[in-house]
Amino acid sequence: MTKTLLITGASTGIGAATARAAANAGWNVALLARSQDALERLAEEIGDTALALPCDITDREQLDKAVERAVNRFGGLDAVYANAGMGVSKPGIEKGAPEEWHAMIHLNVLAVLTTAHATLPHLRKTKGHFVVTGSKAGRDHLKGSVYGATKWFVQGFAGNLAEEMREWGGRCTVITPGMVDTPFFDEPKPEKIQPEDVANSVVFALEQPDTASVREIHIMPND
Repeated sequence: MTKTLLITGASTGIGAATARAAANAGWNVALLARSQDALERLAEEIGDTALALPCDITDREQLDKAVERAVNRFGGLDAVYANAGMGVSKPGIEKGAPEEWHAMIHLNVLAVLTTAHATLPHLRKTKGHFVVTGSKAGRDHLKGSVYGATKWFVQGFAGNLAEEMREWGGRCTVITPGMVDTPFFDEPKPEKIQPEDVANSVVFALEQPDTASVREIHIMPND
């Protein structure tokens, strides 16, 4: 039976690359992001094994409806990739913008929590896998980085969730890349990690045997 992966932040960058990689590996993919046009183009590219689910995952009602549609279409969830995230335009704390922090924390922290809360009952049924995008910034102390602090949360949360899911045979993996060449940055960075590199690591973690739980994959540019 074909397994199903739900991906947040699926319209571009790491999320879109993971959707393609998972589909190529034989998975159904449920694609969540705010950009309806981009999601529909990606779903059309992938074919019948993809479902575009435009929504704002910081809105719990929209998230729940998207999860329900994915489950109804594919019969359940075997894995979830909480990939959606954002940074801020004004670095530092003293000169930072609290309104930017508010939006970032809602996406990078609270939406990760609510994505887990909304999908864990489905993953429990399949002894499934929860994957989340962390960052090298969540493993190091970076001067005044509120973004990094949100990824420190993700790092700790993933370990705690792995222990909770372990009780019923589930698994949790945090992917912690360094700089990735995505629209997150204003200028292309072709010499850095490519979205496909991260996507391959997600598929690797998902396809490990039941006897192994890959808790973290840390990827750095090789330049």
